[in-house]
Amino acid sequence: MLGPRRTPEELDALLKFIIGLTLAATLCGTIFSVLYSLIFVTQPMTAMAPNDAKMFELIFPIATFLTGTLSGIMIGTKTRTDSKKEEEKKPEVDTEEV
Repeated sequence: MLGPRRTPEELDALLKFIIGLTLAATLCGTIFSVLYSLIFVTQPMTAMAPNDAKMFELIFPIATFLTGTLSGIMIGTKTRTDSKKEEEKKPEVDTEEV
C-alpha cells in the first residue's frame, strides 16, 4: 500500500524540495501582488497611496527573507554521508619508509 520505506537522505531531499517549492510559490505570489498593485490599481497623481506605501513597507522585508531562506535551502549543507563518501574516495598516502 505505502511502497518502500525511504532512507533518511531521501526524506531530507524530499523535505528540502517541498520547502523550496512552498517558499518559491510564496515569493512568486508576493511579487505578483506587488506588480498587480503597481499596474492595475489607480494611484493618486502626486504620490503613492498611503495604504499602498504601508503594504510595500511590509512586503519588502518578507520578500527579502523568503529570498534568503530559499537560497539557503537550495545551497544547503553537505550531509554526513556525503562527507563520508568523499573521505572514502581520497587515496591513502603510504607513510611507510622504503
